Amino acid sequence: MGHDVESLREKQDIVHDEKMETPSPAGLNAEDAEFLSNFSAERRAKLIKKVDWRMIPFLTILYLVTYIDKTNIGNAKIEGLTEDLHMNGLQYNVALSIFFIPYVIAEVPSNMIMSKLKHPGRYLGALIVIWGIIMTLTGIVKNFAGLTVVRFWLGLFEAGFLPGAVLLVSNWYMPNETQTRIAILYTSAASGGAFSGLLAFGIAKMDGLAGLGGWRWIFIMEGIVTVFLGVICYMFLVESPALSTSWLEPEEIRYLELRQLARRLALSSRQETVSTGRVLLDVLTDWKMVLLIFVNWSQAVPNYALKFTMPQIIKNMGFTSATAQLLTIPPYSCGAISAYGFSVFADRKSWRMPFILVPQLCVIVAFSVLFTKAADIKNNIAVCYFAVCLSCFGMYPILPGVNAWNVSNVISPTKRAISIGYLICMGNAGGIIGSYIYIEKEKPRYPTGFGASFGFAAAGIVAGLVLEYCLWNINRKNARLTEEEIRERYTAAELEKMGEKSPLFKYTL
Repeated sequence: MGHDVESLREKQDIVHDEKMETPSPAGLNAEDAEFLSNFSAERRAKLIKKVDWRMIPFLTILYLVTYIDKTNIGNAKIEGLTEDLHMNGLQYNVALSIFFIPYVIAEVPSNMIMSKLKHPGRYLGALIVIWGIIMTLTGIVKNFAGLTVVRFWLGLFEAGFLPGAVLLVSNWYMPNETQTRIAILYTSAASGGAFSGLLAFGIAKMDGLAGLGGWRWIFIMEGIVTVFLGVICYMFLVESPALSTSWLEPEEIRYLELRQLARRLALSSRQETVSTGRVLLDVLTDWKMVLLIFVNWSQAVPNYALKFTMPQIIKNMGFTSATAQLLTIPPYSCGAISAYGFSVFADRKSWRMPFILVPQLCVIVAFSVLFTKAADIKNNIAVCYFAVCLSCFGMYPILPGVNAWNVSNVISPTKRAISIGYLICMGNAGGIIGSYIYIEKEKPRYPTGFGASFGFAAAGIVAGLVLEYCLWNINRKNARLTEEEIRERYTAAELEKMGEKSPLFKYTL
């Protein structure tokens, strides 16, 4: 394939004309350019659907299991975990938060490792098998200390999955195709919340079997399923077009690789040789990432906090533990529907901010209602339960939108891998905060939990609007200069080295 570089303006058209079904062949050699141009829209649509059916369902199932394994401690709590292990309210919060320390630390390094591997699917499979074993061991812990140890190791090995899955998606799809696919993965998180309650309801019926409590069987059974799926990854998880000869035709592989190459041509070979440490520093000091983190926290903090506490909140309404498990299903179902629906429209319009802002406003309304009505929750069951559903409806579309917004504005493959991991890890840092905001002695009102959730959602709205304005303003200022004027100020090498900071680059809003 040709790697010669033409004008940076042409290359940016490749990256940012998201309404094009096939990228412009600028920068490719004549043979590759002709092949890419002649690949019909009908063939492309058929190929993308083929990739969708082969890749997305299995990733969705894996993320569903990841979500269940991460949050089933909330289901176990109302089945007797804290009583059997003689834990107080603060110790439960510690058990929640200890998971996120290695989880946050390991996400960026994991994606850096995965981006260098020829077989990333095997790497993800190994992680899944290990954390499945750890999950099974959670079912036999004897005390609080044992629980914290297994939660720590669980966080370490689960850390690599979500950023790794998003990286896989970004390597197969173009920017205007990514949010819907990420949203499908994330709908499994919402579905996982619903399924987790149903699963816990059923597994808890094993209470007393082999002398083990129902909450122990929740961890044991779900851990065994996780190990099984991890093993299947070695055979079923797709890794790259070049390694997919068993189900893709040679021309299909060539097309998928060429369109990604065309998208990357804004990079010079010099940029590709920049050290990983330099790229990491670039990500860490990027002001746009700071704003995206706050936008991400508008869902991460309230979402993690709620998923660990939702069964208890519903139980506070006067329902039994079994009924509370089942009543977690509708809120998560609302989240699954909204995550997919908002993402379809965002990809169709190639505009991220409105489809993040509207869900954020739903979160604001939901926690306003809970903050004012939960003190007398047994007499306000309908309105409080509606607010719980509305909060999920609002929270779940935000993460796919944030990740798609980030991916569409990063050119370098190395920087994309690191920025995905960093953005997700900082979002998960919100899980540490979320682990402490629902205080046991404050139930059922939970002023700290509901109030903090409202505050993070409000801060996320401000950050998103600021980011939208700043990117729009940068695009507007850059548009005042012609390409000739820009090239008089900078050499071609300087413009290429700037990447998305080049005045020829147009940010996706």
